[in-house]
Amino acid sequence: METPNTCSFCSLFDSLMTDRGDGPIGSLPEHLLVEILTRLPTHEWVQISCVSKHWASMFRGEYLWQTAIARKWPSAGFRKRWPGPIPRGSARRRFQALYVSENLVPSGGEIDELVGHTYLYLKEQLERVAVPPSSILHGTIIDQFIACGRTGEKAHELASNIWIAVIDNLEENQQTFMLLKHLAQEGDFFLPFPYSRSYKVLWRVFDKLFTDFRDCFNGADYHEALAGAKSRFQPVPSSWLGH
Repeated sequence: METPNTCSFCSLFDSLMTDRGDGPIGSLPEHLLVEILTRLPTHEWVQISCVSKHWASMFRGEYLWQTAIARKWPSAGFRKRWPGPIPRGSARRRFQALYVSENLVPSGGEIDELVGHTYLYLKEQLERVAVPPSSILHGTIIDQFIACGRTGEKAHELASNIWIAVIDNLEENQQTFMLLKHLAQEGDFFLPFPYSRSYKVLWRVFDKLFTDFRDCFNGADYHEALAGAKSRFQPVPSSWLGH
């Protein structure tokens, strides 16, 4: 079967939005409707789910997401559940994790569902009002990868890549600024490898603070953060100094 081109997708999307869920398309059997919806670009799904209550219920259910996973990542459905503290969850959660692994976390061209689930776990933890210590979050991630057969070195590498991907994809708002300040101000945790905190991650925290959030600092906070950066990294980039 040929893959529909962009014009075909646009035409189909327009037809769905015009149909409003109670026209010829909306009267199709659910399995056929799911086949149509899962062929559309994922960035259109939020808008389509608002067309009718029935379509919204399909996006809340498991079948549509299972179909979408089978279409986009056929081998993912055959993977066994893994041990450890981070579960796979619903089909929708699995779809999000697979998408993250493919698009947000560098993994050498491989699609690793566990990497995606770990990204989602870390992002949710960092967005909580009371953020757990980074040492606990990092340790949980390391334990998860080791439980699934990764070596300590590989677990540390994957954890570092996930931390950086999450930090890079946080919204640029006051909450993120306060989170990054908190991470920068946390004391050093002298833990054995691979549970030790990655300096690559800490570098990214400071870099984002001094580049993307430079204007959020007042004078005293800026100099305090800069002193903390200089105590860990020498020399510091000129961009951190406002040059």
